[in-house]
Amino acid sequence: MGNNSVAAHKPVERCCNPILTIHHPPSTIMPRALLSVSDKTGLVDFAQRLQKCGWEVLSTGGTEKTLKDAGIAVTPVEDVTEFPECFGGRVKTMHPKIMGGILMRRDNPEDIAEAKKQGIEPIDLIAVNLYPFEEALKKQSDRATLIENVDIGGPTLLRSAAKNAAFVTVVCDVADYDRVIAQVESKGTTLELRQELATKAFARTAAYDALIAETFSDGRYAGGMLMNGTTLRYGENPRQWGKYYDLWGTERPWKVIQEEAGKPMSYLNLLDADGAWNLVKEFSAPTAACIKHANPSGVASNGTITEAFQRSYDTDKLSAFGVIVALNEKCPAEVIQKIIDQKIFAEVIIAPGFDPEAVELLKQKPKIRAIEMANGKSPMANPVTYRSILGGMLLQNPDTSVVTEKKLTCVTEKKPTKEQIADMLFAWNVVKHAKSNAIVFAKDRVTVGIGCGQTSRVDSTWIAAKRAGERAKGAVMASDAFFPFPDSVEEAAKHGIAAIIQPGGSIRDAEVFAKANELGISMVTTGIRVFRH
Repeated sequence: MGNNSVAAHKPVERCCNPILTIHHPPSTIMPRALLSVSDKTGLVDFAQRLQKCGWEVLSTGGTEKTLKDAGIAVTPVEDVTEFPECFGGRVKTMHPKIMGGILMRRDNPEDIAEAKKQGIEPIDLIAVNLYPFEEALKKQSDRATLIENVDIGGPTLLRSAAKNAAFVTVVCDVADYDRVIAQVESKGTTLELRQELATKAFARTAAYDALIAETFSDGRYAGGMLMNGTTLRYGENPRQWGKYYDLWGTERPWKVIQEEAGKPMSYLNLLDADGAWNLVKEFSAPTAACIKHANPSGVASNGTITEAFQRSYDTDKLSAFGVIVALNEKCPAEVIQKIIDQKIFAEVIIAPGFDPEAVELLKQKPKIRAIEMANGKSPMANPVTYRSILGGMLLQNPDTSVVTEKKLTCVTEKKPTKEQIADMLFAWNVVKHAKSNAIVFAKDRVTVGIGCGQTSRVDSTWIAAKRAGERAKGAVMASDAFFPFPDSVEEAAKHGIAAIIQPGGSIRDAEVFAKANELGISMVTTGIRVFRH
């Protein structure tokens, strides 16, 4: 028997408590592990190394077959329970000899005496990964198939082992096999590791159940479990801490390909990068956006991503200081060279990829953080938005609305030209991503002025006009919500705006439409609001 098996039967070492002396029932001659997994990755190697350390391996169903086919000695769970699997495998491990072996407290004399009386032997390690409910859901399986992928015994085993982490090691993730077996091969798993793995198991079962509840309740109880916390440089301010978490069941869709040494991402870096990315992925044409404080300072679409970047930056160079740059196409070296040549202070560049030459050039600007989006996709097809407020949580589904030319209603005598319609649709997709009372001026698929975050819409119009200057003449204007009064239309007309796109729906729509007619501005409505706080 390897030195690990001795350690496994000395909870004095494992619990770091010199007062405790634990005795297993006399029949136990080696530590025992129960392996029952859907994902067989790394299973055989893990089991072989356990056996080399003197462990007995218990198993069920497909896991048992895999291990036996690999020549590993396995004790079937039904030999322990003296009861066969039944109901098509729905009942396998739910038996006192299994649950008792996991949950018995090795430092409790009454538990030890009861285990001896009932013939229950300890189980020292549980390795379980659950039925692949998430995979069945991705395949859009029918309800009957989904039901059969709801694991019952697995979560019970994990939670039981996690509850008894003082004595039992619980493994719910194949990624943890190596570090667990390394400790087993040394002096046995430490209490610190067992408690960490127990926390992970509790989180896993909670997330698994939350997804099941969300699925069968048509989203009424939508929720997500936070996993893999990453410490950020700080929160919104240096005195605040910040963390980023993945949602269980989703693969992190981004990776950092450049980060200044000793200076990890901050809370605001990621918050702004998210806003920038969500904006540019609205467009199919090569599009670039410069984002400052979660609002766009400039956005442009063009035939090439390099020219789109330059035009988005030129929109408002003053605001684009410490800017977040987002591209909806792979970042070429030319974009990085433009940043270097123009001495642009860019905090983050986010794109669906970076050319090798671009990566090399980035090394000349080590303070720029570069984020690559995997396959250019978001974390989930329909991510729920969460906000903590007033001691609780607000949730909402994302705005997935799409406005096309066919959905526009012209409400003025003057009709917009084809070019103006193209610019209005471009501006509409930008205004969706600017905050509160947002106004966007655009021409030739480039923003020329943006006003947002104001308490009145006419103020936002004035700010957009000030930033646009002479470029406002002949441009179009987009508004994220209806005009409560005609004053914004009047302000736009002063600066030469030629066409306006807005949701409509105000009780004063007739006045607004009449003012546009009077001023010779064409106006279309979309019928939907895209307000963003």
